[in-house]
Amino acid sequence: MVTVMIVDDDRMVRLLTKARLGTKYRVLEAADGAEALEIMSHEHVDLVILDIQMPVMDGYEMLKSIRAGGDLRPVIMLTAMGTMQHKREGFESGADDYMVKPIDYDELIWRIDALLRRSRIATEKRMEIGGLVLDEDKVAALYEGKNLGLTRTEFDLLYKLLSYPDVVFTKQQLMDDVWGYDTETDYDTIKTYISRLRGKLDGCTEVELVSIRGLGYKAVIHESGAGREGGKA
Repeated sequence: MVTVMIVDDDRMVRLLTKARLGTKYRVLEAADGAEALEIMSHEHVDLVILDIQMPVMDGYEMLKSIRAGGDLRPVIMLTAMGTMQHKREGFESGADDYMVKPIDYDELIWRIDALLRRSRIATEKRMEIGGLVLDEDKVAALYEGKNLGLTRTEFDLLYKLLSYPDVVFTKQQLMDDVWGYDTETDYDTIKTYISRLRGKLDGCTEVELVSIRGLGYKAVIHESGAGREGGKA
């Protein structure tokens, strides 16, 4: 079972969060950053839910401490401090996500599951979606055992989109992440690559690359190919 740790000096927040998440995850508790680090030294923790304002060691200090040691496990900051400055400091300290209290537990669970998926993808460097398999180490994409023959750039673009299903990426974000900040490539290139990928994924009913007019692109994952949205480059 996935182990989640809630780090918050408010006992009622810890108790309520444990009650709401405990049916799906194993939940550990800590009242401050120092206690959390001590627990993590001898307990396996898959994801941390972290408040900011705490005695002994606050959330920023704890997060900087674990990131300085090379610990890349997912961390969600969950706090009443909702200004842009607080959010900026949270992400700069190494947070993967940031939520502002009061807590919407359904949304928290969605975010936990999304981060755990991404964490496994980053660790394993292998993605399986129905009959589609992407292997980053081999730079290979296969559908039902057949190599799709993707170029390195096609593979990187598809892997990026599928790592964050239903997240819309602007063309500029894709240019920066896949081609690099100093590329001279223009937006028409992305359109061309999306079109090529659609052609090579023809018959793969589990995955769809969707154009969002005026914004960019997203990947949609379907069960048995149902409910496809369509949308051309």
